[in-house]
Amino acid sequence: MTLTNRDASLVLGMSMRGDKKHDIAAWFGENQARIAEVEQGQFGSVSAAPANELPPKGAPGPKGRRLRGKVTKAVEALEKNDVATAMQLLKDGLADFAKNEA
Repeated sequence: MTLTNRDASLVLGMSMRGDKKHDIAAWFGENQARIAEVEQGQFGSVSAAPANELPPKGAPGPKGRRLRGKVTKAVEALEKNDVATAMQLLKDGLADFAKNEA
């Protein structure tokens, strides 16, 4: 996978925020060496993305697993025509995914 300049901007913003290198790398499906290259300026004069544009802080794997669980339950609720429960599960899943975690 190749990082774009926009990705590099996000990497720099995440790094400045104090995100762990392995979490940043995992977010982009890259290895930590790619993240180090961005931090060392090998992508040119890319500026860091502002905090309000950064993805949520924390490892993406656990976030994805929790979201997948909520989506699975939402699909089950929809199969039972329980739209309200499905909607709440999806909203809760998105809110949990967007939380900043250490």
